[in-house]
Amino acid sequence: MADVFQALSSPVRRQILAILKDNDCTAGDISDQIDVAKSTLSGHFNVLKAADLVVTLKKGTTITYSLNISVVEEMMSGLFNIFGKEQVGKLDSAKSSSAESTSAESSSAKSTSKSSDNKELL
Repeated sequence: MADVFQALSSPVRRQILAILKDNDCTAGDISDQIDVAKSTLSGHFNVLKAADLVVTLKKGTTITYSLNISVVEEMMSGLFNIFGKEQVGKLDSAKSSSAESTSAESSSAKSTSKSSDNKELL
């Protein structure tokens, strides 16, 4: 399971998995959708394959990547077992509250900044 979390630690690999969630794709298809050099993708695919998050189908010289749903389901089940469904709901609520607080703090900071600017003009 540690290799799955290691694989998910990269935003690029999470983006690849999000693409594969909808369709099976070749490396070329994926590179067209994200801003990463093709040479870099190979390393990301190796990490995803090592974690068993993707499976490959080779036809001639073309390799098609697919999301390995069973590993994703196993990981999600493990998280629910550790944290429980109620805890995941609390995390979603905390995330929403945090976003609202950050937005309010940002608005307050902008207002304070404008007040300071106006005082300097006087």
